[in-house]
Amino acid sequence: MPAKEDLHRFMRTRRSVRRFKADPIPDSVIEDILATATFAPSAHNRQPWRFAVLTELHVKEKLAESMAKNFQQELEADSLPPEEISMRVTRSKDRILSAPLVVILSMDMSDMDAYPDRRRKKAEFVMATQSAANAGMQLLLAAHAEGLGGVWVCSPLFAQETVREVLHLPKSWEPQAMFLLGYPAEHPEARERKNLREIILTVAGEP
Repeated sequence: MPAKEDLHRFMRTRRSVRRFKADPIPDSVIEDILATATFAPSAHNRQPWRFAVLTELHVKEKLAESMAKNFQQELEADSLPPEEISMRVTRSKDRILSAPLVVILSMDMSDMDAYPDRRRKKAEFVMATQSAANAGMQLLLAAHAEGLGGVWVCSPLFAQETVREVLHLPKSWEPQAMFLLGYPAEHPEARERKNLREIILTVAGEP
């Protein structure tokens, strides 16, 4: 087992990487990353995460084009200048196409508890979403352990039906995030973190 200092250092050196080498990722590495992701904690241990794995260029092209259409419509509705819309849409497509591996993380409520009231339904939905997010973070750390870079992209949240239809996902799968992964062509510096004193509240007990 690594020393705790090594583990802390490892976790703190993960970066959001958006530029990748063209080298393909071996199937065995992909399988190991996803297997490790499934060891994340989940509510009731229901493991509501689901993964769609994209390595073939034509599949990534189809997804990129379909999501780009959605993105362009939304930017036009926001009344952005045409040149900015074109730049942002092109950049979005290029990022998907340049990643050797794209993983779509979905959440599936099928095995979660069912409640008749809105309050508990909402809580159960949030619990499942948090569980899927746990698996997403573990996936990024597993990729980091394999020497890969990756970035968490939230755009599937804005195009869930499009992603589901293009990739022929089961109806119960709700796309939550997209991970672009590959061997890094860049090594970004760490961004500044908020001081712990800004974000921690030590709650004292009754005297």
